[in-house]
Amino acid sequence: MAEQAAPESARSDRMRLVFINRFYAPDLSATSQILTDVAEMLVASGYQVTVFTSGISYDGRERFRNRETINDVDVRRIWTTRFGRSSTLGRAIDYLTFYVSAFFVLFFQASRRDLLIVKTDPPMLSIPVGIITRIKHLKTVNWLQDVFPEVAEELSDSAGNNPLIGMLKFLRNRSLRRAAANICIGKKMAEKVETFGVQKGQIHVIENFADDHAIRDRTDYSPELRSNWGISQSDFIIGYSGNLGRAHDLDTILGAASRLRDHQHIKFLFIGGGHLRDRLANAINEGNLDNILLKPYQPREKLPESLGLPNVHWASLNPDLEGLIVPSKAYGIAAAGRPLLMIGDLSGEIGAKVVQHGFGSCFRPGDIEAVSEYILHLSQSPTLLTELNENARVYLEQHASKKHAFANWRKLIEHLHSAD
Repeated sequence: MAEQAAPESARSDRMRLVFINRFYAPDLSATSQILTDVAEMLVASGYQVTVFTSGISYDGRERFRNRETINDVDVRRIWTTRFGRSSTLGRAIDYLTFYVSAFFVLFFQASRRDLLIVKTDPPMLSIPVGIITRIKHLKTVNWLQDVFPEVAEELSDSAGNNPLIGMLKFLRNRSLRRAAANICIGKKMAEKVETFGVQKGQIHVIENFADDHAIRDRTDYSPELRSNWGISQSDFIIGYSGNLGRAHDLDTILGAASRLRDHQHIKFLFIGGGHLRDRLANAINEGNLDNILLKPYQPREKLPESLGLPNVHWASLNPDLEGLIVPSKAYGIAAAGRPLLMIGDLSGEIGAKVVQHGFGSCFRPGDIEAVSEYILHLSQSPTLLTELNENARVYLEQHASKKHAFANWRKLIEHLHSAD
């Protein structure tokens, strides 16, 4: 049963929770959806919640109203440029204008009773917000979805000992150490943050989650959607859903698709976008890989169907980025009751969970032969596949449910409220 919002009189004596992030509902990006769920849960728990965000969608195609109330959450969209993700320079300008706008909006609108909860889009948002918190003596929580500039260093060959990177790390670390709390979405990330000089007591692990009430395990593999997309019920589908970016490995799954092209019942389905999508499309054309299908992002209400369509999902992460990024799509996959083929560090945050809880397997990037054999084996082993499906949902319900995450959020917020 949904929680009832507390009456206004009960809210008046509680701190206002102010989230700052570049995207929010009705945007469809993963971090936007997670933020939206948390914000609405906290409103239902009796808190007044305001979100400062931008006016554009993650893919740049939509524009949203400057201010609106969505399920009792006060959404205020601040000005930014709108160059989008097509160029590095344009994206940098979008980041910069969001930093500046957030700084001045918080300077004039934030009050001592506010708790600022700062996400990491744009990266290192805690630095400009940290300046405001010092000026106005505000309390801050940093909600880390990734760790920059380390991610940029790992993905760039030219970062080296750049003094600017060193300065950004210094300022970022100071903002984390001065925060009332820092939320990490995985244990390895928490270990990394501790190396920045942040005290253990300031670090809280709250994993991301999926809407496991809406996304349920299903045994029919979404026949209607399969039919609409020209996919047979007898086809064995290896699916990917979400953003495919620089942090991910594409070559291994492309190699597997090439090896398995003669198995006509095995197909690969990519749903989403990202930096590597164009490269994937080019590889399909150049290699005549007609066993790979491309589809756009799906609306949130369609996720239960689109996540339930594949027989098995795949995800990946560059092993050098462990502790800096967590592939949170694993939770939606588990909610759908589907196995996960993880390509990354065998002892990584997600790779280890998949093996430990028995809902898939993990392979090193480049191990094309082993990945191909695993896919072929699953396609021929319906009993094993059923067991993996069941294990996935059990893992979700016992360790990574929405209810579990919300309980951790409430505990942290109540602790910070009582300490105010």
